[in-house]
Amino acid sequence: MHKAPQTQSDSPSPLLGRSSSGKPELDCKNGEREQTESAAPRTPEWRVSEGLTDYQAAVAAMEARAAAIARDESPELIWLLEHPPLYTAGTSAKAEELIETRFPVYRAGRGGQFTYHGPGQRVAYVMLDLRRRAPDVRRFVAGLEEWIIRALAAFDIAAERRAGRIGVWVRRPDKGEGCEDKIAAIGVRIRRWITLHGVAINVACELSHYGGIVPCGISEPRYGVTSLADLGRKVSMGQLDAALRREFEGGFDCRAPRA
Repeated sequence: MHKAPQTQSDSPSPLLGRSSSGKPELDCKNGEREQTESAAPRTPEWRVSEGLTDYQAAVAAMEARAAAIARDESPELIWLLEHPPLYTAGTSAKAEELIETRFPVYRAGRGGQFTYHGPGQRVAYVMLDLRRRAPDVRRFVAGLEEWIIRALAAFDIAAERRAGRIGVWVRRPDKGEGCEDKIAAIGVRIRRWITLHGVAINVACELSHYGGIVPCGISEPRYGVTSLADLGRKVSMGQLDAALRREFEGGFDCRAPRA
């Protein structure tokens, strides 16, 4: 497998701004919770990359930015982009869940199993400082799910969370009783209470590309994958980005209730 660099570089990066003053993976000293005395969070910076962004370059830039946030040298960042076709393997991925190596495969430091990234999928790398928010990993993941659910509601998509199946799902009665498809995946890592990686929302990607893996380790026939386009919604990346930003700024809450 190609291996994404695991760096915490202090070198210049396009994501290093100037300071104005799964299953989640933890790199926190005292486990899941830690008491802090940091100030309230500032409004995150938002960044959109046009075209397709190289995966390894994105991981290196993300880790450098997260390190700068931890040092209070850069503000939080939400980075919206698309990748070329590839598979990533989370820390819980099993070799047998890679069915066919159709695209490059990268080991990712995030939690979870295998997933697909490619054109037509909006990836949001979320670099937040949980020291200034709520240092609770499970509630952070629930907050990401709720953020996506609210954004998709703008396009008349009734998305839902499911206990035991991280991500965002839609019911598919047209496919049979009890059928559901995942429309958005979540995979995060927390390092020194700074979040890395984030979410991937299928807008108009090629769904057949998921056939090379067992997506997120879920192999039951009644669970599949879908996209906004597959559900008959013609939505541009710009429209989705606007909904994501509106719903985040309208009250992203790391303390969202668990389903």
